[in-house]
Amino acid sequence: MMTSACAVDVGPVRVDASEELAQRLALSIPGDTVRGSLFLGTLDAVRTWAGEAAMLRCVDAGGEPRFKEFFNYPLGAFIRVNAAAAWELAPGCGGWDAAQRLLGQRAATDLLASAAGKALLLLSRCETRRLVGNLPSAYRAAMNHGERSVSWEGFCRGRVTMRRDFMPCAFHEGLLRAVLESTKAREVEVVGSRVDVLDSEYVLSWQ
Repeated sequence: MMTSACAVDVGPVRVDASEELAQRLALSIPGDTVRGSLFLGTLDAVRTWAGEAAMLRCVDAGGEPRFKEFFNYPLGAFIRVNAAAAWELAPGCGGWDAAQRLLGQRAATDLLASAAGKALLLLSRCETRRLVGNLPSAYRAAMNHGERSVSWEGFCRGRVTMRRDFMPCAFHEGLLRAVLESTKAREVEVVGSRVDVLDSEYVLSWQ
């Protein structure tokens, strides 16, 4: 049974999700990897909110017998696990995008709990602006592909640009919101937009 982490109303899975998945998988290359901790967090989220059977279906989708926290695994496996997890969670979350935001929130929790995440918090002194400025380093600790940069549009407003990133915008919206809310930031807003197939931008603001 789903917990209150998701909305109770049921929404449809986006009809274009399968097409997006196929497109992103086709653009990944050997050598693109994701840290095992993100796999484990995703699977634990599915187990918690949708049950053991749903979690096992996500494991099967990844095509790997098991995942270990500090190992690196093919990006394609994570894309498939993430998509399977979103499909499992979507009926109880209000749709695909809501499920992706939930998975992004869980990824942020795991990222900040890692050694790299703890170092990031220490370096940033838990100050929101410093933390946002160090986000590219945090992403590099979890995945070896893509480029991410931060530009400022005000003291409490910035733009995160991602190039060659394979996750849905909603996933990063959830992740970035959770990272900001881990500080003293209030009235957090995160709005993502797709620029190209693997390129996206996120406008962040807070009080």
